[in-house]
Amino acid sequence: MRQVTVLGSCGAFPEPGRACSGLAVDWDGYRIVVDLGYGTLPRLDAHWPGLRVDAIAITHGHPDHCADLHGLFRRRFYGGTPGPRVPLYCPPGALSPLQGLEPDADLAEVFDIRPLPGTYRAGPAELTGLPLPHFVPATGIRLQDGQAVLAYTGDTGPDPLLADLGRDADLFIVEATDREGETQRASRNLITSAEAGQWARRAAARRLMLTHFWLGNDRAAAVTAAAAEFGPEVLAASEDLTVTFGQRRGQEN
Repeated sequence: MRQVTVLGSCGAFPEPGRACSGLAVDWDGYRIVVDLGYGTLPRLDAHWPGLRVDAIAITHGHPDHCADLHGLFRRRFYGGTPGPRVPLYCPPGALSPLQGLEPDADLAEVFDIRPLPGTYRAGPAELTGLPLPHFVPATGIRLQDGQAVLAYTGDTGPDPLLADLGRDADLFIVEATDREGETQRASRNLITSAEAGQWARRAAARRLMLTHFWLGNDRAAAVTAAAAEFGPEVLAASEDLTVTFGQRRGQEN
C-alpha cells in the first residue's frame, strides 16, 4: 500500500494545533519523510513510533520545512537509535543552519547526505528532485514506481518544471500560499491556490492537495479557487490526514 500522511500544512510558522510543512510517505512499507518543519516531529513520532524512517527528503533550507530535522538528528544521535545512517536528500547548503546548531557533532554521523537535484533509488521507489524557483535553492520531489506517482512542490514560484514534476501524478501536493498581492510581485517565489490548480491541470494529475497555507487563509476558499482551475479532485492538507494513492479508481481513501 502507498499512502501519505500530512504532518503539517502551515507556511512560515505553525498555527495553534497545527504544524509547518511535512509529509510521511509509506511506500509499500518503505518510510520516507518529506520535509520536517516546525512541529512535525511529535506528529511523526505518533504515526511512526520511535521515529523509524528509511529516508528523508528536504525541499529547501527554510526552517518551516526543515527545523524539526534537528530534533530527529538529536533523537538518533543522543538517543542511541540503532541502525545505519539514514539517506537524506536535500539541496546543497540546506543543512548549514542546522549544522550551526551542533558545533560539536556532525550531521553526517546520522545522515547519509545526497544532493538534490538528482535521481536516486529510495527503496521500491525512484526519487527525483527538480529545481524550482524560491528565495533559496529548492527542489520539488517526485516519487514513482511502475504503478504510482506522488509529487510535491515544496515552496515554488511559477515555473514550467512544475508540469514535469506533477506529470500524471496520482496525487500532486502543491503549495498554495495565497499571500496578499502575490501575483503582482516582480519576482515570483510562491504561488496561489488558483495557480496550483492550473499547474496540476497542465500536469494532468489525477488529484491535487493544497498545502503551505498562510496564517489566516480561508482553506475552503483556497480549495474552491483551485477546483475552478483543476476540477473537483482537490483536497486541503490537514494535520494527520492520510491519503492512499496509486490504486485503481474507486479504491482510494
